[in-house]
Amino acid sequence: MNGRIFFWSLTSALAGFLFGFDTVVISGAEKTIQALWGLSPEVHGIAMASALYGTVVGSLIGGWPADRFGRKSTLLWIGVLYLIGAVGSALATNVSTFIAARVIGGLGIGISTVVAPMYISEIAPPKHRGRLTGMFQFNIVFGIVVAYVSNWLLAGAGENAWRWMLGVAAFPSLLYTLFCIGLPESPRWLISKKGDRQAALTVLQRTQPDAPKEEIAADADEIAAASTEAASSGTFWTARLRKPILLAFLIAFFNQLSGINAILYFAPRIFELTGLGAKTALLQSIGIGVTNLVFTFVGLWLIDRLGRRTLLYIGSFGYIASLGLVAWAFFTQHYSIVPVCIFGFIAAHAVGQGAVIWVFISEIFPNRHRAEGQTLGSFTHWIFAAALTTFFPKMVAVFPPGYIFSFFTFMMMLQLLWVSTMVPETKGVPLEQIQHQLGID
Repeated sequence: MNGRIFFWSLTSALAGFLFGFDTVVISGAEKTIQALWGLSPEVHGIAMASALYGTVVGSLIGGWPADRFGRKSTLLWIGVLYLIGAVGSALATNVSTFIAARVIGGLGIGISTVVAPMYISEIAPPKHRGRLTGMFQFNIVFGIVVAYVSNWLLAGAGENAWRWMLGVAAFPSLLYTLFCIGLPESPRWLISKKGDRQAALTVLQRTQPDAPKEEIAADADEIAAASTEAASSGTFWTARLRKPILLAFLIAFFNQLSGINAILYFAPRIFELTGLGAKTALLQSIGIGVTNLVFTFVGLWLIDRLGRRTLLYIGSFGYIASLGLVAWAFFTQHYSIVPVCIFGFIAAHAVGQGAVIWVFISEIFPNRHRAEGQTLGSFTHWIFAAALTTFFPKMVAVFPPGYIFSFFTFMMMLQLLWVSTMVPETKGVPLEQIQHQLGID
């Protein structure tokens, strides 16, 4: 694998590290914040989900700057948004300023889920595209692990521990922003949006330094041809694109209806429902992060070997077994198996949906509509994540946990049906050929 491509992909994927850290770091501070400002369950849910509201907006608008100003510039400004969100959250003096800062950080998260996987997929060779694009997800879970460990280490830092938990994200945000300055622009954006063939040829030559100029020129011709076909040059909401649109919506929908964000955000609270103490529950949360990291690595190792569809099958069966057992444990008060089953759920997610979602969405749309397609998938993902996180505290207060986990189990049964009937395999297929595979002609 070309070292330059790996480094560029890794730099872009660091947006995922900030995404994972910022998303989950709040779990260690949420109870303190609720007590500090005397928040009702409803307001507490809004404060907890505030970053997700920004994420929803960011995912909705992220395709516009990526198409208008380029992938590189957008990636750089994501770092600035993360930096403002981290500092603002740590220095907040009331719930309103806290929510505002979290929304700004959430904008960065939402835009990153559109642009970072898309950028990597556009510079990566087909045979390595799954692993390279999947590094975004790997960095998400690495950020989650670091956030859980950071929360555990800072838990005894006094009454302002929660401020340190949230504020330390400023350091990696600044580092990521500086790294983005050295990124090249996506050759597919240069050709399909800017019309700068010569700049695209320069980037393509850097990605394939040993390839002859004729081969590089042929690659540029293929990109240009795919970008100007009738199916690519029309509007996004057309019958021609109905299949990738539906696939992007459903993979994002099922991702969140597994309950993944509720478990990541409220892991300590869920463990406390089983009788564990607060400090032990935080330590168990680190176990979630480590499990997620290890099995995400497994998923990335398998994604270009077994394929996207196979991993979704594996994940679906793992979801159903683990969530079903958690529901049974809460109904029968066999609480001792809950942590093990939660870890099993995280492993199933990491190998399946976690490894596949951002790769799959970034692959299934033609060049001229990739930003819009990525926006659709990201927006769907985050609108359901925001809704689930907002209402989860109320759900736990109203319904026994067994019913909640039974609902998640049922949704994963529907996901299994969807995978078996609708999901195509995109492993190893060049981006310009996937649109033909999906009937986008």
